[in-house]
Amino acid sequence: MTRTPLPATTATPTTPIIGWLLLAGLASLLLRLWIASVFPITGDEAYFYWWGVFPDWGYYDHPPMVGWLIAFMRWLSGDSLLSIRMPVVLLPLLLGAVLWWALSALDRTRAAWAVLFFWLTPINWLNTLITTDTPLIFWSALSVAALLRAEARPAMDRHTLALYAASGLFLGGAFLSKYFAVVLGLAYLVYLLAYRRERWVALLLLLACTLPGSLINLAWNISHGWPNIMFNLINRNESAVFAWYKPLAYLGMMLYLASPAALWLGWKHRERLRRSARTHRLLACVVLVPLAFFLLLSTRKVIGLHWVLSFYPFMFALLALALPADALQRCSKGLALFVALHLLALAGIGLTQTDDWRGSRIYPQIVRGFQTEQMLQQVQATDSVLMANAYTPASIYGYQLGRYVPVFGRGNFHARQDDILVDFSVYQGRTIRVLHMDRPELESYRPYFDSVRLFSFQQSGVAFHAVEGRNFNYEAYRKGVLADIHQRYYDIPAWLPMSGCPFCQRLCGAVRCPW
Repeated sequence: MTRTPLPATTATPTTPIIGWLLLAGLASLLLRLWIASVFPITGDEAYFYWWGVFPDWGYYDHPPMVGWLIAFMRWLSGDSLLSIRMPVVLLPLLLGAVLWWALSALDRTRAAWAVLFFWLTPINWLNTLITTDTPLIFWSALSVAALLRAEARPAMDRHTLALYAASGLFLGGAFLSKYFAVVLGLAYLVYLLAYRRERWVALLLLLACTLPGSLINLAWNISHGWPNIMFNLINRNESAVFAWYKPLAYLGMMLYLASPAALWLGWKHRERLRRSARTHRLLACVVLVPLAFFLLLSTRKVIGLHWVLSFYPFMFALLALALPADALQRCSKGLALFVALHLLALAGIGLTQTDDWRGSRIYPQIVRGFQTEQMLQQVQATDSVLMANAYTPASIYGYQLGRYVPVFGRGNFHARQDDILVDFSVYQGRTIRVLHMDRPELESYRPYFDSVRLFSFQQSGVAFHAVEGRNFNYEAYRKGVLADIHQRYYDIPAWLPMSGCPFCQRLCGAVRCPW
């Protein structure tokens, strides 16, 4: 089925829209810079920070792109939190430029409105957290933009083929960021097979250029015991069961992300929106295929807000191309009002002090986040090794101390980079202090030390606890904790080929432990 591409317009955006763009872009950038400077590091960010400290071709949970990005920022401008967060601070501006490039071949004025709509969403004013989604969103948007530009060209000349190749390379970058890039690939497959079968060469070229990213990830998994596959497809899904609240929560989240103004105007002009989707079929597939995929997945999994952000900008692209001219400004005003409500809430939070949150359930986490240094001063000792009982606090403590803090115990199925980085045999005979948020049971520690003791301390009215164990017995820990970790998280299917597994090789001296 062929489709005649829409002709490019030579019209340029009018002065009012340029003023709106400058105001939204600059104001949101300044706000993100402020938030990035004052908000303490989160557990996820601290965890990914250590990926940048120890750059590799892959990591336990996900492919390596965010680790490479943080390593580059550390090399460029140091370890400050603002430096580490700078890519996500600048991300909305970069995405706006990509969105403009993608749509300007169709209509420059509406491309500018699409950028403005996207910039007026709350997520682009408030988000400053560096995560695996940061490079995923960037590379996904670039890939879609290159494919849109390729599809706007009527002839399969060298320029067009170069755009298809670039789209594939960018998709490979997205895959090296997070496995959710596969959903974008699915959207491409649906579009090209349903509407552009005559361009089968483009599909093959796109897939071929995606291949290097996939091969890097495959090679790393083969040599590291398949942790990405075990985590993403097996370990994290063992408790996935149907519950009605999951798809309802997903739908509610999408209604929020779309915003009331865009929802109302999209519904009011739904016939124009349908016609726009039929005209711009690639855009429609990039939006609708992932949203349908996540809706299906939501019957068993809780879909996080960040899961859909790779496809988020193109929702507003479809809307900007569909709305009548007199509705574009109304939509932008509605979006501006919606983001203003969020900014008022942020201002209210910014006027509070730590003690104002004393009665809230998250107060201990607030104290840990804002007063980490004072906490650690109370628990450190020169003759002991500091550890934590969970990955989130361990990463935060390590960032504050400037040295890696291991996790003592089994931990969770998330964030098990410890299994690759830490060799517990080096702590044989040492004194270890394990920091807890809640009061721990000493009995769980006694098999691994000659003696254990518990001591507690206060920080801003919150009780924290530490277990001190003397003369660590590595062999007992290997047979107890590490063997249990192997059974829980390293039951690797025999049909998966392996050339290495750091955890297994330390545990039993073999690529596959026979237990």
